[in-house]
Amino acid sequence: MNKSKKPKIDIDYVTKLANLELTPKEIKKFSKQLPQILEYVGKLSEVDTKNVSPLAHAAGLKNVWRKDEVIPSLTPQEALANAKETHNDLFKVKAIFDAEP
Repeated sequence: MNKSKKPKIDIDYVTKLANLELTPKEIKKFSKQLPQILEYVGKLSEVDTKNVSPLAHAAGLKNVWRKDEVIPSLTPQEALANAKETHNDLFKVKAIFDAEP
């Protein structure tokens, strides 16, 4: 990433995508931090990975299975307690695909 040109980040858009409600103080703080984080992560694109094989798992574990055990879990009401909208004990979200081809 070019150090002379910092990316312009639309914090309002990012918070909307992440479904976050931030205070003005938090928006000011994150407006400074997010470009720095993205610049740091951008350094990964400078790493030569030509001879590195893709990995599905960084620890190299294979066939790690455990026996299924039934344990106490959340009730539907507990799981949906912070949902913006629900329908028949399910999360209700906007469609992300068009119904028509």
